[in-house]
Amino acid sequence: MVKIEVYTGTAEKIYGFAAEGHSGFAPCGEDIVCAAVSVLLQTAVLGLEKVAHVTPEVIVGDGRLDCHLPKEQAGNTEVDAILQTMLLGLEAIQAEYGDYVNVERIEAKAQWAPGR
Repeated sequence: MVKIEVYTGTAEKIYGFAAEGHSGFAPCGEDIVCAAVSVLLQTAVLGLEKVAHVTPEVIVGDGRLDCHLPKEQAGNTEVDAILQTMLLGLEAIQAEYGDYVNVERIEAKAQWAPGR
C-alpha cells in the first residue's frame, strides 16, 4: 500500500507531504496506481520549483518521496494551487483504489521541522 501524509496548518495550507510504499495493485512496471500517485507527487514538486519558484526540501528513496516547504512559503497562491490540486488528485485515487492508497492529512505543529 502507498501511504501518503499531507502536512497542513491553519486554513488548510499545505506545508509538505511524504509518501512511501508500493501499491501492490499490479507487478512493477505495470502498476497504474503507483504510476498515478508518482505522477501527481513528482508533478507537484516540479510545479513548486518551476511555476511557484520555491525550493522545497525533497528526499527521494526507494519507494519514498518527502517534500517539505519552508513554512513562510505555504499560503503563496501558486504553492497553494499546486498542492491543493495534488491533494485532490490523490484523494480521487484513494476513493477508487482505497485498498492500495491511503491519504492522511496531518496538522503540522507550530514548530515545523522540514524532513521531520
